[in-house]
Amino acid sequence: MALPQGGLLGIYPGTFDPVTNGHLDVIQRSARIVSRLIVAVLRNGEKAPLFSAEERVEMLREAVREFPTVEVDSFDGLLVGYAQRKGARVLIRGIRAISDYEYELQMALMNRRLAPEIETVFMMAGEAYSFISSRLVKEVIGLGGAISGLVPPVVEARLRDRFLIHEPSTPGKK
Repeated sequence: MALPQGGLLGIYPGTFDPVTNGHLDVIQRSARIVSRLIVAVLRNGEKAPLFSAEERVEMLREAVREFPTVEVDSFDGLLVGYAQRKGARVLIRGIRAISDYEYELQMALMNRRLAPEIETVFMMAGEAYSFISSRLVKEVIGLGGAISGLVPPVVEARLRDRFLIHEPSTPGKK
């Protein structure tokens, strides 16, 4: 099968509130499969995210800057409509557990019904990241727990600022 002119464009959509190292793992592996990848931040008026769409886009851009074929954008409305406007042929969805699969299968089948020319590809979470979710990261830091290694450093700094958590000072230093 020949690739469309300009290669295969994929979209990895999500809320990314905030982006985690699990998301970055899926982004890195997806970027090896498609010629160009758009990480698309969902603007959803029904959810109350911790970070605005603009902040999430900024954090993602910082986190993916080392991947030359990855760009970051935002959208609202139907994902397949956005994908059609962009000319994407593939939707990437990360799966951590069987509960993710059940939800994602419903979405993929609906998307296929709406836009049969667009395929959904499920990417299994890397073992090291299979337990990480944005919700859990926010809960842990909100309760004073350590999140180092779960999110990119830029995200950890923003979470600390948002929750007004500062690094403990070293004894003897001011």
